[in-house]
Amino acid sequence: MDGFLTSTEIIQTIINKAIGKVSSNVLKQLLLGILGGLFIAFGANASIVVMQNLMGINLGIAKLLGACVFPVGLILITLTESELFTGNNLLILAVYDKKINFCSLLKSWIAVYFGNFIGSFLLGFMVVKSGILTANTFALVLSTAQAKIDLTFTEAFIRGICCNILVVLAVWLATGAKDVTSKMLSCFFPVMIFVLSGFEHSIANMYYFSAAHILGFPFSWQQIILTNLLPVTLGNMLGGIIIPLTYYLAFVEFEKQEKIFKLKVLQPLNKINSRYQIQK
Repeated sequence: MDGFLTSTEIIQTIINKAIGKVSSNVLKQLLLGILGGLFIAFGANASIVVMQNLMGINLGIAKLLGACVFPVGLILITLTESELFTGNNLLILAVYDKKINFCSLLKSWIAVYFGNFIGSFLLGFMVVKSGILTANTFALVLSTAQAKIDLTFTEAFIRGICCNILVVLAVWLATGAKDVTSKMLSCFFPVMIFVLSGFEHSIANMYYFSAAHILGFPFSWQQIILTNLLPVTLGNMLGGIIIPLTYYLAFVEFEKQEKIFKLKVLQPLNKINSRYQIQK
């Protein structure tokens, strides 16, 4: 495909990126993670602003319009090479391929995760303190945070899985795209679907809870982490690992085993068959 990488090429591209990222300076990963959290928070905030007056009129349209502006976060991250924890779950491919060890990848994930939290919190703080929140956005931020805190551990976990299946697919498609427009569209549709569906994204939730907490949300950070951020993060990780593992098995491992089978079994059998035919 001229305008798009094949799945095998995408896998190799992600593996090469993973090797570079885990070997880069931790401070660099943290700083790029802060930008990544900031960009996701911009998208989350825009989504709230769009939906504020529509929730009581038509819930479906409100969710659709909110979902259409949310993807700006991942688009900015992709085009500026910032770091996002959920998207970086794809880097597990390099562990499958034995190019890096899991401990190195985990350190990178932790640095980016905390960077994402700092960026999300910063925007939440600035949005609240800037005074731009209207009464409707104020109420919607608090109700959004309340709805997330009301989820059971299992509900939050499963929604986290579904969310990051779509996020890593967005990053996968954007990696395969060769031009800016294609990369933007690759980010838009999967992210729009996860927001519209009501799935849970740990980094976006950091923004909602940060803004809500500053506005007087009656839950401590400990409660927020244990009730929502922990199960959602674990779900995001599982969802983000399922997709690359499946593609790795299909396009690398199975093809490798097929080559070994042909080399060790089929070729000798063909040689034996050829000799038998000659003798006849």
